[in-house]
Amino acid sequence: MKTLKICSVFFILLPFINQAQEVINLYSGVIPNSKENSIIETQRSGMFSGVTNPTLEIYLPEKEISTGVAVVICPGGGYSVVVYQGEGISTAKELVKNGIAAFVLKYRLPDDSTMTDKKNGPLQDAQQAIKVIRENASKWGIDPNKIGIMGFSAGGHLASTEATHFKKSLIENKNNTKLRPDFQILVYPVISMQDNLTHPDSRTKLLGKNASKEFMDLFSNELQVDGDSPPAYLTHAADDKLVDVDNSIQYFEKLRHNNVSVEMHIYPKGGHGFIFGHKGWMDPLLEWMKKSKLINN
Repeated sequence: MKTLKICSVFFILLPFINQAQEVINLYSGVIPNSKENSIIETQRSGMFSGVTNPTLEIYLPEKEISTGVAVVICPGGGYSVVVYQGEGISTAKELVKNGIAAFVLKYRLPDDSTMTDKKNGPLQDAQQAIKVIRENASKWGIDPNKIGIMGFSAGGHLASTEATHFKKSLIENKNNTKLRPDFQILVYPVISMQDNLTHPDSRTKLLGKNASKEFMDLFSNELQVDGDSPPAYLTHAADDKLVDVDNSIQYFEKLRHNNVSVEMHIYPKGGHGFIFGHKGWMDPLLEWMKKSKLINN
């Protein structure tokens, strides 16, 4: 009878396990690079569109299992929507079960009607996310030297942009807080803005229809890698018809040739968004985190 009561309590509490502790506005004051607009943010089928007010949804592990590691999650969506539930919240819940603090970033979507310079808006939000977490590390039980960024598809482009453009601050940073992620995790990422590699819709949304060579090169993150780029974990499917696997391969090669620690897992099949049909996709990632001394064995 006692066991039955315990089980009953467990199942009553189950819906509340691994729920976000808090959702915070990314900026405490004026949102940089924004202008007055009439865009209305909407949420449908677990995806956000028209995002103009960026937020962080916070998932903290129990103290008993906390590793001190934190990850900013940038869901994908072609810079048109944010696939918040499927790639953001679901991933956060898996990470927090493994003792990793997860922060789901609802970033601004590039739009000339909402931003003075749309190509920099998402990157500002990624930089601000790293800054906020690092400055509040002790409050959230996080090691300030174990804060990484993770991105899916176009969110992978955003994550790799933050991992290669951190030296120039696009946000207010009076304390000179380090904006460099300590590691990067990229899942079927858009890396390049070059004609032969890019996802055209993502490039158009971010850079416009007639992007200059200067900006296509600047936001082709394989061209921005150097020896200071953070260690990386990459995963992709070889049969991805939407974002060519060569995005990951070329990024891997650039990291390798710059002596940056990098591991890559390529699945023969799975297509774009393979995580939705491959439950074990995170197991090699967790192994990599153990081998990289980010989390304990």
